[in-house]
Amino acid sequence: MSLPNTPWWLPAEGSQPNIAPASSPLRRSRRRLVSWNTAIAMALLAGVVGSVVGRNLNLSQNTGLVRSVAAVDRKPDSIAGIAARVSPSVVSINVTSTTGGDTGSGFFIASNGYILTNNHVVEAAASSNGTITVNLINGKNYPAKIVGRDSSYDLAVLKVDVTDAPALTLGDSDKVEVGDSVIAIGSPLGLAGTVTSGIISAKNRAVTSGNGAGESSYIDALQTDAAINPGNSGGPLVDISGAVVGVNSAIASLGSSFGSQAGSIGLGFAIPINQARKTAEQLIKSGSATYPIVGMTLDNRFTGVGAKISDMANSILPGGPAAKAGIKAGDVVTAIDGNAIHNSEEAIVAIRSHSVGDKVKITYLRAGKSTTVTVVLIASKK
Repeated sequence: MSLPNTPWWLPAEGSQPNIAPASSPLRRSRRRLVSWNTAIAMALLAGVVGSVVGRNLNLSQNTGLVRSVAAVDRKPDSIAGIAARVSPSVVSINVTSTTGGDTGSGFFIASNGYILTNNHVVEAAASSNGTITVNLINGKNYPAKIVGRDSSYDLAVLKVDVTDAPALTLGDSDKVEVGDSVIAIGSPLGLAGTVTSGIISAKNRAVTSGNGAGESSYIDALQTDAAINPGNSGGPLVDISGAVVGVNSAIASLGSSFGSQAGSIGLGFAIPINQARKTAEQLIKSGSATYPIVGMTLDNRFTGVGAKISDMANSILPGGPAAKAGIKAGDVVTAIDGNAIHNSEEAIVAIRSHSVGDKVKITYLRAGKSTTVTVVLIASKK
């Protein structure tokens, strides 16, 4: 039973966090996690057996071990202090649909019940009229509806019927530096309220993800070595002040030649919160979001260095930014804003990291000659 004046989103006295079953890892994979409960049970049994054996061996011995009774001073800016403040704002998301179940994480971005998460977490519910349940760390559950979602940035906004929700502070991902300490909070493998820590390992990583059934997501990602696993999708990556700097979205996994490890290998990726904020605001306002474009179609089959504009008809949008700047089919983009472009994915990510109306410098090659032009980005049409 909650104490008087205790916020509704805090755990009631003596309660335990709600732990939901896991069914969906990141990158839209639907592999089932077999024998998780069995493994836990075996580990617990081994621990009990070891404890009994140890007790029998030392029953007649007085070891003289000293137990500390000193209180641990956990400062507000410690990992424990930050986790205590942030965790009540992080939720577990469970999706049930005709195609199966999905699990992920999310967090409150507004006190009136708006929750930010990944699109791939709720995609099954949206496409097959499924149901979404949001679980708080105090064990309370709420039905949620999709306010809007955007596959191009892999983001979605949900709404639950609550007031005075513990919304998190959104930081400034542009000011994040490599080496900054960060904390990831979410529900990996269904274990709600899991906290891991690490650093920002790199910025501006071009990450592409998709399930092959629709539009791919292109993310100008923050890379972190904080452990991120299936079920962390949509959870917050926060800095040492507790402000959100990214939305955990994807992990790298080892290929078959490395043993096909699917869990955390220290290569996690988060959508920068500055981009997520812009998209969330559009989704809340209109239910949909746009992204900036140059008005040119790239050839994904090109194996050379750079991003080649397709030779096919209509590869240049008539009257679009590329057309106005004189860019033509067959040109190869080699740099955007002075940053080298190695493939089409990097070019798309570089453009989508900007906003509609931004001026961008594009360097391209044509017949061995390099040219740099400035274009003004326009909004995509959906």
